[in-house]
Amino acid sequence: MAQLDSRKRTKLRDSDFAYVDARGRRRLPIHDASHVRNALARFNQVVFDDEASRARARSRLLKAAKKHGIVPIGFIEGQLRATGPGSLPTGAVTFLLSDIVDSTGLLQQLGDGYPRVLADVRRHLRTAVRRAGGREVDARGDEFFAVFRSSPQAVRAAMAAQRALAGHTWPSGAPVQVRMGVHSGRPTLTDAGYVGLAVHAVNRIANMADGGAIIVSATTVAAFGDEAMDAAFEPLGTRALRGVRETVALYRVRAEAPTSA
Repeated sequence: MAQLDSRKRTKLRDSDFAYVDARGRRRLPIHDASHVRNALARFNQVVFDDEASRARARSRLLKAAKKHGIVPIGFIEGQLRATGPGSLPTGAVTFLLSDIVDSTGLLQQLGDGYPRVLADVRRHLRTAVRRAGGREVDARGDEFFAVFRSSPQAVRAAMAAQRALAGHTWPSGAPVQVRMGVHSGRPTLTDAGYVGLAVHAVNRIANMADGGAIIVSATTVAAFGDEAMDAAFEPLGTRALRGVRETVALYRVRAEAPTSA
């Protein structure tokens, strides 16, 4: 790929970039095939202003890839159709919500290094969610919101993400910890996303977790049925959630040690 120096970069139009942030900084050049390939490889390393900005940049990048014939057209068209609320699951679903503990303190400690930390956290979360069969709904600030068709998928994703985050080497020994909440329900899917008590409940549940912990509701545990999990559910008792009329029984998820053969 030819080096894009400052002089060449200045000559490019805003439309030659997949993403222009709120401060006018132009990211992910897509003016030729080699830069599109590079942008595809680097997309998940970029910290976007919000999820809407990420979705727009993703759409522009996929269209550029289609234009240059970098991946099969059928794949690109499928990806473009997959964007938007219409592709999210409906009916009985399970939500996973996470956020970074003391993100403000980390920002003060790391300064310009914080965006890199946020990008790495999101990368681990997205990988775990995708591998478990879930879908990302939103990512704002240090929060990450995903949905799954089943509760075992959501808990597996949460456990995998926590393992990956715990094994990551963070800059300057920063104490990066993520807390997670998991809850099941039947929300309504609108053009603006999910609406319903389940959305509020998972947010309150996540806020009760300590760094590195996963807290799930009894509704989620009950939805497991007979499916086996390499996890134990430690009862935390019944709690009142702000804005939710009924109290909710909660559990802390703990990975079970493998049994010896």
